[in-house]
Amino acid sequence: MKIYTTNDYIKDIFGEKLYKLSLSMGLTCPNRDGTCSVGGCIFCSEKGSGDFGGSSGDTLSIQIDKEKKRLSTKLVAERYIAYFQSFTNTYGDIDYLRSRYFEVINRPDIAALDIATRPDCLGEDVLDLIGELSSIKPVWIELGLQSIHERTADLINRGYKLDVYDEAVRKLKRYPVHIITHMIIGLPFEAKNEILETAKYISDSGVDGIKFQLLHVLKDTKLADMYYDKQFDVLSLEDYTDILVECIRNVRNDIVIHRLTGDGPKSILIAPLWSGDKKRVLNYIRKKIEEA
Repeated sequence: MKIYTTNDYIKDIFGEKLYKLSLSMGLTCPNRDGTCSVGGCIFCSEKGSGDFGGSSGDTLSIQIDKEKKRLSTKLVAERYIAYFQSFTNTYGDIDYLRSRYFEVINRPDIAALDIATRPDCLGEDVLDLIGELSSIKPVWIELGLQSIHERTADLINRGYKLDVYDEAVRKLKRYPVHIITHMIIGLPFEAKNEILETAKYISDSGVDGIKFQLLHVLKDTKLADMYYDKQFDVLSLEDYTDILVECIRNVRNDIVIHRLTGDGPKSILIAPLWSGDKKRVLNYIRKKIEEA
């Protein structure tokens, strides 16, 4: 089975290989600060899924320079994608957001912006800003959906309904942005057919890309408490890969597969421990995809 990967897409659009610099805006989320809930999603670490990113104590320019220096020991690149990964990167004062994004997008070493956010944090002022940014350089918008099933959404404390996602995609499609949706494989109590329904729904929603994420359990999360209480179990590598391959069969051929799995920092990873061996895991998954 042939898939359209991130590297394929980047080569098609930019004509060169680009690497991501993970940055932090020092923001939070509406399901952490009490706007719609507290505590965040049950799987999210205290760094808001930005465990591998820069420090919010540094300016964005300093973060970029530090990340470039870190990557320079392994690769050579002239341009990068600025990845705003942790927490909700459209959830803040619009003037603050504008100044931070323009600080980054105007750098000659930045080829594109990749902004992770929530569908319920895309007001008209934010959409106007996204449109303005996308007129300067390519902009990717990542939406954390995880599952289309309301029972699961309530369980993971997502904080918004499915129609909010639908409306966000519709509004984003006004602009020349690359829309990516996240989904998690292995959420508690979801059957395989429900996971496949999420993959197909995302594809049918008209987004440009999808990120498949293995559910992993991190320390000091509500999900960790549930795992220790034996309320659910995590997937094996074999089962995860089997479901992933079926998910890929349920999405459009032209959709960009931005991620095949995911891993948490080993220092806080509880389960599944097999996910910590990233090279072996990706080799296994890619082999199974090629054979499918």
